[in-house]
Amino acid sequence: MDYFDTYITLIIVIKVIFVILAIYRVYIKRKKPDDKKLLEKIEFWKGRVEFVFIFMMSTLLIYLFNPRSNNTRFITSETKLLLYLFGFILVITANWSIFIKESPLLKDISSSFGNEGST
Repeated sequence: MDYFDTYITLIIVIKVIFVILAIYRVYIKRKKPDDKKLLEKIEFWKGRVEFVFIFMMSTLLIYLFNPRSNNTRFITSETKLLLYLFGFILVITANWSIFIKESPLLKDISSSFGNEGST
């Protein structure tokens, strides 16, 4: 196994750990909602694992799409799946409240609905 395959495998393992932590967090939240310390610890590690995943995926993108070398030959089905999932993860974990609060179009729409009900 070469370095690239090892790197891809490590990214997959990190993502599996993230999913396990997320499922465990939901389980603990339902079974022991009063155990705030355990929930905080799970959330802490889930955040760190997510950061490592995003960092590793970003470096993978930098490596694959470096304009000075042709590394696109490394794009296998596993790499395509990781990049596909990475896109979804970025969309889902984006801070949408920033966009929603600052969007002029959404402000206009919400104010027009708000003013309509008061007249």
